[in-house]
Order: sequence, then structure tokens, then C-alpha cells
Amino acid sequence: MTNRLAIFDCDGTLADSQANICLAMEEAFSGAKLTPPERSLIRRIVGLNLVEAMAQLLPDADMAMHRVLAESYKDCFRRMRVDGTLLAEPLFDGIAETLGALEDAGWVLGVATGKSDRGLHLLLDHHGVRHRFVTLQTADRHPSKPHPSMIEAAIAEAGASPETSVMIGDTSFDMAMGVAAGVHPIGVGWGYHPPEELVAAGARTVANDTQAMQHYLEAL
Repeated sequence: MTNRLAIFDCDGTLADSQANICLAMEEAFSGAKLTPPERSLIRRIVGLNLVEAMAQLLPDADMAMHRVLAESYKDCFRRMRVDGTLLAEPLFDGIAETLGALEDAGWVLGVATGKSDRGLHLLLDHHGVRHRFVTLQTADRHPSKPHPSMIEAAIAEAGASPETSVMIGDTSFDMAMGVAAGVHPIGVGWGYHPPEELVAAGARTVANDTQAMQHYLEAL
């Protein structure tokens, strides 16, 4: 018998990380003498790996510039951690309780995120929930979403199968990744892409709060 695996995106699904992402992106662009994108555009690329995100935000630039901006973004994040200006990245309401309830119900939990290993570990440790997850997949070791690599690795590590796995996320990238991996994509309505985009990308449902998400999982 294979495990039931619930794979969560991080930014925009587990935690509200947009403030730090927007600040670091704005600083990276300003440092390159470029006009920073509007924050509404920055929120739309959350979840992609950094080079792909820069390519979407600055499509007329070449790959070399995208890589420079990605490294600058990482430098900005490191500096914000060191000098104490990194803002809080709170878990969304009900997330901590839902993780515990799903674990009690027999679900195995994982994360598939565009964050780095370091960034993900720091966030999960800060909120005291890292122990809940048996598999953590990040942009450090995988192609950008919507490539299914992160989900495939999570399934292998958790002893699950596509048929018994769900991908829970707030962006169309998460839903498309779930479709590509053959799992059950579930959208959340509290993140960075609107529900209609999640449905168009393959979401079977969009939960407006954690209680609705938990009820949907219970029915699977």
C-alpha cells in the first residue's frame, strides 16, 4: 500500500513571503540600474526559479543578464538576513493546525518550492513545522516549475504514487506541475494567482480557506 502524500508549495501557500520577495527583487533591479517591476508583476512570478523569474520580468534581456539579476537577488536576501532587515514570513491562518490534522489523518507531507534549501529550512524551523515534512524539494536541485521533477522526487522519497498524491499551491505553475506529474492539483485562494487561473491550469478545486482544503482532502 502506498502512502497518501500532500505536497505543498511554500510561498503564497504555506507562508506569506511576498514582502521580502518584492524588496529583494526591487533592490536587484535598482542595483542593475533598471526600473523595478510593479509588485503585482513580481507576485506573479513567485514559485519559479530565479533565472526563469527574471526572464519573465525582463523578457528583452539576454540569459546573461537574467543570471546576473538572479545572483543579485540572492545577495540581497543574504544581506537582509545578516543585517536583520528581513521581514516576517508568517504562516497563513490555519496552516499549522491543518498540517497537524492531515498528519493525524495519515497523510505524509512534503514541500515543492522555488525557494532555496536554506530559505525553506529557515522558514520551517522558525515556525516549528519542519518535522512535519518527510520530503523537501527546492529550486537548488530541480528545474523550475512547472517541470514535474520536484513532485516526482517527493513521491519517490515518500513512498507514494501519483494516484495517491496531491499538489497544493497558489499559482498556475503549481497546478501545471501537478498535471505534468499526474497527481491531483488543488489550488488555494489566498495566494498570488487568482482562482480562475488555477482552474485554467488544471486545479481540480480551489479552496478559499484551510478548512475547505482539509475537507476536500478528507473526501479523496
